[in-house]
Amino acid sequence: MKSNKNQPLVGIIMGSQSDWATMENAANVLDSFGVPFESLIVSAHRTPRRLFEYASTAAERGLKIIIAGAGGAAHLPGMTAALTALPVLGVPVKSRSLDGMDSLLSIAQMPAGIPVGTLAIGNAGAINAALLAVSILGLNNDTLSIMYSEWREVQTSGVAIDPVSDETKPAKKAAKKSSKKTVAKKKK
Repeated sequence: MKSNKNQPLVGIIMGSQSDWATMENAANVLDSFGVPFESLIVSAHRTPRRLFEYASTAAERGLKIIIAGAGGAAHLPGMTAALTALPVLGVPVKSRSLDGMDSLLSIAQMPAGIPVGTLAIGNAGAINAALLAVSILGLNNDTLSIMYSEWREVQTSGVAIDPVSDETKPAKKAAKKSSKKTVAKKKK
């Protein structure tokens, strides 16, 4: 089990090694906020005992939230939620055959009584799952709450108010001039 701190608050689990390319985004976000987490490969189908042990002991080990990413049949988030009362955030991992739609539907279509917070497919889902975890943890942690609010303000301030034509962007203008000169030289 990989951990960035002594006492993890968030567990990041995934169905296979190939899912780490997506789920590492969640780890990076949590790390940037200083949130202690652990990460582990837990397959609902290939390592069911590991899943049972992990999910059923998560709360007593001090975890507050579990982020579970899976592709294909994507039973990991739902099975995790069935085994713990902790909030489970499900991240559909993009699959080869259906671009993650199969995973999304599998995670979203949970029976009443076993909730899984389902995020977007792929990297955006992993990032948003971590941000949601930070937001939830911030309910009882003023420092995290302030950090998250400040992060949101920076995100908002980075959005332009007025649209800009491609013609007025300096880099694009320079590139167009350069390509016109190259075309003119070739014509001669």
